Parts: sequence; C-alpha cells; structure tokens
Amino acid sequence: MTVGEVGETPVLHGRRVTLRPIEPEDFEAWQAVRRRNRDRLATWEPLRVPGQPDPAEDRQAFSSRCGARRRERQLGTGWGFGVLLGETLMGEMNLSNLVRGAFHSAHVGYWIDEQQAGSGYIPEALVVLARFAFEQLDLHRLQVAIVPRNAASRRVVDKVGLRCEGLAERYLEINGVWEDHLRYAITTEEWSERSVELKRAWLD
Repeated sequence: MTVGEVGETPVLHGRRVTLRPIEPEDFEAWQAVRRRNRDRLATWEPLRVPGQPDPAEDRQAFSSRCGARRRERQLGTGWGFGVLLGETLMGEMNLSNLVRGAFHSAHVGYWIDEQQAGSGYIPEALVVLARFAFEQLDLHRLQVAIVPRNAASRRVVDKVGLRCEGLAERYLEINGVWEDHLRYAITTEEWSERSVELKRAWLD
C-alpha cells in the first residue's frame, strides 16, 4: 500500500493487538479504562486547560476529541489509534505532530491499562505503528519522549531497541511541571536494517 492509498480510518494488525481509530461509539469502553487508570495516567500527562471538560466523563467532549483526531488524519498531521486485544480497548498509540518537508517525522505517545501492562502489548503496538509510519506514510523518523523516572515507558522502547539520543531539559509540561525527557528515535534507515528482525519478534 502506498501513501496515497492509506484510508481515513486504517486498521492495523499485529500478532495479538489491533490498532484502529477511536470513534464516538467507543465512549463507554474508553471511559471505563480511563477511570480505572485515572490516578496513574495523571502522573504522566499534561494538565487539562481549566474549565475544559474531561472527555472521560463528558460524552460530547469525547466526541469532539474523536472529531479532532479525524481531522488530523484527513490533514495528514496525526494518526491516533486505540490499542485493542480482540474487542477489548486497553490503551492508545498515537502518532502526532507529523511534519513533512525536510523534517518528515512524527512523535509517538502511548498508554495502556495497568491490568494489561507488562504483557508486551505496547511494544508490539509500537512495531505495528512503526511499520505503518515507515512503509505506508513514508516517514523518515519517529521520536518518543519519556520522563526519565517512567520506567514502564522506557521498558517499551528498550524492548523494541529504539536509540536514546539524550536528555532534553524541561521538554514538556507534565501534570503541571516542565519535565526533563529522554528522547528516543528510530529512522527509516534503521527500520530497513531491522524490520525483518522486529517483525519476526513481534508481528509474525
């Protein structure tokens, strides 16, 4: 499939996980998993703008969030996916801030239900997303930024073998604090060298 053939709502398959866009009808499932993980996820996410409704509690806000992700797909600036095991929504894997031109790169963010953490689902989803980014979107580079003390997220990129490029000081606002982040990356050249190994390990 070429870049021009990527549909507006692609469904990506790994060995166990499926990645697909989250739609308004997923509200109850998304609400349940976000409520269950609220305190843990708040530690690693930006604060909501004061007065902004919580999409985990407000159906209209959730629908608006889905609409914003749909517009990003239409514009080619982002690709957000729910991570599913069978029909069970257990997290998200997002390709955001996609820039073409001389940069031709995007950032990756992810989270998973604590009940499913440690089972290798997110590393698998990351390889699925990398295959999509490099082989269908024709990107040159993917980047993942992680707060150094977030050991669980660091294990994900370590399992996939992304390169650590060093520390970016006060890189992103997380839970009201400008946090340092370790920056990890993989380029299309590295994907070409390692894709057979990664697909065999996580997808085949």
